[in-house]
Amino acid sequence: MFPPELQPRLFRPHISSTSSSNEPASSSPNYTLHMSPGSTRNSIDRRTNAATSRSNNSRFTPSSFAYNGRIALALVPCAAFLLDLGGAPVIATLTVGLLISYIVDSLDVKLGAFLGIWMTLITAQIAFFFSSSLLSSFNSLPLGLLAAFLCAETTFLIGCWTSLQFKWLQLENPSIVVALERLLFACVPFTASSFFAWATISAVGMNNSSSYYFLVFACVLYWLFAIPRVSSFKSKQEAKYHGGEIPDDSYILGPLESCFLSLNLIFMPLLFHVASHYSVMFSSAASVSDLLLLFFIPFLFQLYASTRGGLWWVTKDSHQLQSIRIVNGAIAMVLIVICLEIRVVFRSFGKYIQVPPPLNYLLVTTTMLGGAAGAGASVLGMISGGLSSAFFTALAVIVSSAGAIVVGFPLLFTPLPAVAGLYFARFFTKKSVPSYFAFVALGSLMVIWFVMHNYWDLNIWLAGMFLKSFCKLIVANIIIAMVIPGLVLLPSKFHFLTEAGMVAHALLLCYIEDRFFNYSTIYHYGMEDDVMYPSYMVILTTLVGLAVVRRLFADQRIGSKAVWILTCLYSAKLAMLFLSSKSVVWVSAALLLAVSPPLLLYKEKSKSASKMKPWQGYAHAVVVAISVWFCRETIFDALQWWNGRPPSDGLLLGFCIVLIGLACIPIVALHFSHVLAAKRSLVLVVATGCMFILMQPPMPMTWSYHSEMIKAARQSADDISIYGFMASKPTWPSWLLIMALLLILAAATSLVPIKYVVELRAFYSVAMGLALGVYISAEFFLQAAVLHALIVITMVCASVFVIFTHFPSASSTKLLPWVFALLVALFPVTYLLEGQVRIKNDLGDNAAWGWDAREEDKKVTAMLAIEGARTSLLGLYAAIFMLIALLIKFELTSLLREKVSETGQSKTQGGARGMFPTRTRLMQQRRATSIQSFAIEKMSEEGAAWMPAVGNVATIVCFAICLILNIHISGGSSQAIFFLAPILLLLNQDSDLLSGFGDKQRYFPVTLAISTYLALSSLYVVWEEVWFGGNTGWGVEIGGREWFFAVKNLALLILTAPGHIIFNRYVWSYSTKNSDPSPMLTVPLSFAAVVITDVFQVRLLGVLGIVYSVAQYVISRQQHMKGMRYI
Repeated sequence: MFPPELQPRLFRPHISSTSSSNEPASSSPNYTLHMSPGSTRNSIDRRTNAATSRSNNSRFTPSSFAYNGRIALALVPCAAFLLDLGGAPVIATLTVGLLISYIVDSLDVKLGAFLGIWMTLITAQIAFFFSSSLLSSFNSLPLGLLAAFLCAETTFLIGCWTSLQFKWLQLENPSIVVALERLLFACVPFTASSFFAWATISAVGMNNSSSYYFLVFACVLYWLFAIPRVSSFKSKQEAKYHGGEIPDDSYILGPLESCFLSLNLIFMPLLFHVASHYSVMFSSAASVSDLLLLFFIPFLFQLYASTRGGLWWVTKDSHQLQSIRIVNGAIAMVLIVICLEIRVVFRSFGKYIQVPPPLNYLLVTTTMLGGAAGAGASVLGMISGGLSSAFFTALAVIVSSAGAIVVGFPLLFTPLPAVAGLYFARFFTKKSVPSYFAFVALGSLMVIWFVMHNYWDLNIWLAGMFLKSFCKLIVANIIIAMVIPGLVLLPSKFHFLTEAGMVAHALLLCYIEDRFFNYSTIYHYGMEDDVMYPSYMVILTTLVGLAVVRRLFADQRIGSKAVWILTCLYSAKLAMLFLSSKSVVWVSAALLLAVSPPLLLYKEKSKSASKMKPWQGYAHAVVVAISVWFCRETIFDALQWWNGRPPSDGLLLGFCIVLIGLACIPIVALHFSHVLAAKRSLVLVVATGCMFILMQPPMPMTWSYHSEMIKAARQSADDISIYGFMASKPTWPSWLLIMALLLILAAATSLVPIKYVVELRAFYSVAMGLALGVYISAEFFLQAAVLHALIVITMVCASVFVIFTHFPSASSTKLLPWVFALLVALFPVTYLLEGQVRIKNDLGDNAAWGWDAREEDKKVTAMLAIEGARTSLLGLYAAIFMLIALLIKFELTSLLREKVSETGQSKTQGGARGMFPTRTRLMQQRRATSIQSFAIEKMSEEGAAWMPAVGNVATIVCFAICLILNIHISGGSSQAIFFLAPILLLLNQDSDLLSGFGDKQRYFPVTLAISTYLALSSLYVVWEEVWFGGNTGWGVEIGGREWFFAVKNLALLILTAPGHIIFNRYVWSYSTKNSDPSPMLTVPLSFAAVVITDVFQVRLLGVLGIVYSVAQYVISRQQHMKGMRYI
């Protein structure tokens, strides 16, 4: 191993001087929170033994897993590919399982969460085997089984990675986490490279390049995982000794795992190519070259990785490693150059070689092999002395001259490339910046000559412009790319030149790639729609550009503003892969430039409450809005692609508003998180956009923007020719609903101060009622024009009642009961008037058109319309009364909570702190009834004693309406009572109707309603069966079938009554003797009803009776045990 001062910076791990191997690993505060008292002694012994073992092995240090990014980069795409193969069953299984595990983890049951995740992964893998078609998709059974094993292994590795996130596992089993970390680093390169190659081949197909895809993935993953890394769970304290060299056992991988990873890198791409192309691998020289390249390229990469410690397991002698690199690298380089000449150079670029054979082979080999030798020598650090520098200078002159002769450069000007090579070598050996710029000047002349010599005379229209224009752009981009390395070496005061060059290069690259990718049609010799620029080149140039930007910023060669601009430009190019708009690159760049400043420009400033100034926040928000408006056509294209038809103006505006809100989230979250008004405004903007998306209101012509592209997209006659003219429903009422919802949000976020201004509150409530009333009238009762006034008055009354109940004024408490009375009176009037108006309208229409008003079909249609309208009215009033009941329940609960807090404070101040907790709770329970009476007295003093009674009336009316709706919609379903009965939980204690009703009896109405409804439903079913069960009248004969049916089921119904009566009495009082056997004695009666009855409602009553009896027994026993424990 090299000493740290000679190792490259990427290979030297950071050694903290403050780390301590004597830190106790059992200091986690959450370790024993869930342990029972009985296991405390065992846990103490276990922790003592673990601490002793860790003190003996001080190399282990519990900490978080430090390589989550690398593992995520490898396993997350594999998991996404598995989800795509498994489909909906696997996704559903994972969603449910992970949700349960999250809930268990939030309850601080760490072991349960750990087991839940593993069980979820196992269940998902089983679902994957049943839902995917691996065995049928492969023609070979062994391949299918191997693919299934690969998927199972990936799931297992994901589970191992998840297990490392549990800190308690490190504390209790330190050896297990170290083994899991080693297992991940040893297995992920095998699994991830196979999965990546599988996914890529599935996308692009199996061809000659498939093996090279696998080669690239294997090299990248080897670099990420096989280069020696210090374990996250081992102490780095001992690295201070032995000259700073880290011990071998501190690395994650051992010699055996490193050896296997090297073998995988060198041989697996070759074996994959042999297995997939065995029939043609010796058919030509190019095929043989593929075999040699697939072996020697990873072999050469392995030698390069040895400069970062990749071959530490072979030997530690640096001189021996250097000799291995030189000898094996030279052999590999020669073979790779020869194979590339056969496979690539003479096959694809032979037309640019202007030298006849055999001189062309000699010059091309000299150029490629000399360039490779020079690059290898510089990588290995062999160019350090005077002799090696002279050798490198001569090699650069020879390579540049030979390369110029190969491409046909005039012999008269051959000294020009030789001088360029000389200046390049001088720059490399002596770091002379003027020499580099001289090389750039001469190299630029050669590039210009090459482009003009080969492409300037071609009259081709390429990607929307002439080829000459493209040549100018490409030459300019190449020259800028050549100048940038020299600008980087200039002093810091000239770094603005580097930034300008990088931005100019990125702009030109974006323009060229946009033209090649989005304007790919060629009008030359009849060729059209030819793909000029593949997608992987866009991804490759983006990744390379981002990597260069990151490196230059790390070396402080460019500033944060340049990083911001370059990151946005390079990232915007990726939008071409998803959208086909011609301007998608520039639109995406503008949007990213507007959104990203809060993330990129202000991150280095001091961490204060607000890094931006308010005016900067407003300015950024305005810029975001302008950029989104600039992106409207791209948003239109995306929505048209998603919906399959042009979006409406309302939908387009809604998405623009939502995008503005989402783009402003970084501004608010990172810089104005302490400003409540900013958060509320952001919520209001996003909610407004969502309402526009859902409602899609009609837009005025002055608001809508119709560009040529949007007009062309909407001028299609296909819809009319296929579907004809369709009568559209009026959509203008949606504006009223949007206005009402915006008013609600504005009041909820305090943007409209209705809480403090009574006049504004009154105007607000009336406006809310008018908007909702007109919307409901126009949307659901358009044909009944006379009822519009009643519906609008109803909504205004409901709005005024709700708002002034929540924010009362001095006189509102006297007027609100009359408003509620008017609301209750309007209900039957509107319900009855709806039928009368509809019948008169239908009869008038029939008489006007000369139809017979007594026709049965017209009558049936009219009655169905009346029933539908009345059902809608019932639903409307049920919602209104439910809202009122909920609001009053909330207000009364708030009053009770205030009274309880006041009483608790007074008792605390009076010296109640010395009481036992159990006695305190018992006294609080005894004071519950008195507190409610005190609250009623307080409301009487404030003039709001009517609230409990009004809430009870609203609850009862809502429950009754819901029962009527149940009869109309489902025919009186028995199961619906279990969803409707909880409405009665909104009942309150008042001074008139329910004076004896308190919080203790809150469940009594629910159980009583369920029992009564099911009993009445059972009687109705029996009566219906007897009366309409085959007889024309009441002719039940004694001993007949109907008589036997009625007697049997009525008797069984009576048998279920005792259980329900006893349980309802218990729910009212919650008092029973522990020795009272009456609840359990009713179980046989209920069980007999369940088994013998023919009526579903009676059977349901029997089941409920059994449940009630068991529940009463269990609750009574628990109360008795608590009482005995208190005594």
